[in-house]
Parts: sequence; structure tokens; C-alpha cells
Amino acid sequence: MPNFEHIDIDIALEAKKRQEDLAAMSAGLDALETSSKQKGSRSKALLKAFAPLAAVAIVLALWQLAIVLKLQPDYILPSPAQVFASLVDQFNQGLLVPSAINSLRRGVQGFAISLLIAVPVGLALGLNPTLRAIARPLLTGLQQLPSVAWVPAAIIWFGLSDATIFAVVLLGAVPSIANGLISGIDQIPPIYLRAGKVLGAKGFKNIYHIVIPGAWPGFLGGLEQGWAFAWRSLMAAELIAVAPSLGPGLGLMLDTGRQLGDMSLVLGSIITIMIVGVLIERLVFSPIRQRTLRNRGLIGR
Repeated sequence: MPNFEHIDIDIALEAKKRQEDLAAMSAGLDALETSSKQKGSRSKALLKAFAPLAAVAIVLALWQLAIVLKLQPDYILPSPAQVFASLVDQFNQGLLVPSAINSLRRGVQGFAISLLIAVPVGLALGLNPTLRAIARPLLTGLQQLPSVAWVPAAIIWFGLSDATIFAVVLLGAVPSIANGLISGIDQIPPIYLRAGKVLGAKGFKNIYHIVIPGAWPGFLGGLEQGWAFAWRSLMAAELIAVAPSLGPGLGLMLDTGRQLGDMSLVLGSIITIMIVGVLIERLVFSPIRQRTLRNRGLIGR
């Protein structure tokens, strides 16, 4: 007769061996996956760090190539070295840093005031269909209107003062921020709003705990676009509304280069304006956007 006890022991040993093999295979696959994720994260980090530098290097190389080929005379297309020398000269004269700081101060102040106006407007239109039907076309029209068109009117209304500059910034930024908040509210799942009502969230509690968090991704996009519009509107206002009482600014520095026919100063001012705008996006909005996407499980932690 067969020895069933030995057969059972063999089967148990074979099953245990298979489990050990599967566990070893799973551990190996996990190790490979972890290693690939680490390599992928390192590659992404390196790409994120060096991609902007690579883009700048390519632009500078093409620019220098145009200078070497003498496609244009240097008074029309100055070399990178000439532009850099012009910025150094502005720095030595004590104009570059105060101009950048003054423009940034105006931009931040105008953006903050825009928030105070745009958030209530966006909430009112986003939560009230009747108000939205009445006022949304006007808001969209203001967003489509170039901000520079408001500068002559603002000068007539407020004269050559900071009020003129802030008025232009507000008219450029408020519609974008409000429309972003409205779009974000439209993206909130209706069940969230109904759950809030069931739980007794009304008024400010409903806005603070449900509406703003639910609308945050779209609202953040509106904030980024609002800052871009505020910065562009500010430069347009500084470029046209020129007066000693307004103090230095990057727009004024750009206009000075135009009046002097100094293309090096013109390009240097443009580059400085772009650098300040990009730094605000990279240092302020980009981390907030990455954190939002990470918290919502849209990117890896």
C-alpha cells in the first residue's frame, strides 16, 4: 500500500517551495520596480533642473550665431555681451535693482487687490446662475480686451499716478481670476455640494470647506493666468504712463532705451521683465501646482 503520509509531506514541501519561489520573484519584481521608479524620478529631477538652462543655452547660441554671420548691424541686433554690458551699466548706475523691485512691488500689490475683488465676483457668478447669465459676458469681454487699451483712459481718470497703474493691473487681472474661479466651481462634483448641504454647511462654511477646495485646481489656473495678465498690464502701464513722480520701473527702463535708440538697453529690459515673471511662476505658482497635483494623486509623491 502506498505511504500516504510521505505523499502528504512531499506535497506540503512542494507547496511551500512554490510559495517561497513566488515570494522571491515578487520581491525581485518590487526591487526592480522601485529601482526603475528611483531612476525615473532622478531623471525627471535632472531634466527639470537642466531643461531651462538648455533652452537658454540654445537661444544664446543661435543669437551669437546671428551676430557672427552679421545678419543685422549691432545697433539693430546687439550681441549678448553688449546686452549684458548694458544691464551691468544700469546696475552700476543704481537703476536696475530699484526698477525691478518697484515694478515687482506694484505687480504684487495690484495682484493682491485683484484677488480681493475677483474672489467675491467669481463666487457670486459661480454659485448664482442668474448673475452669471447677466455678468459673465461682460467679464469675458473684459478678459479679451488688451490691457494697454485702458492706459489712456486711466491717465485721463487718475493722472500720472500709481492709481493709473493699479487701475490697468486690476482691469487685466480681475477677469482672469474670476473666470478661473467660476470654471473651478463648474468642475465640482454635484454630490460634494449636496453632501455639504446635508451636513449643514451654509454660507461661509460652505464656501471655505467645500466650494474653494473643490474649485481649487481651476481657481489655481485662474490665479496663474491672473498674475500673467497683471504683470503684462503693469508693463504696458509703466511703458506709457511715464512721470518722475512714479519712480523707476522696468517699463520706464524699456521706454528709456527706446527713446535713446539703445537696442542693448531695450533687449536687456525685455529680458529682465521676462526673468522676473518666470521667477515668480517658478518660485510661487509651480510649487503650489505640484503640491495640488500630488495631494490629489495626479502625480507620484
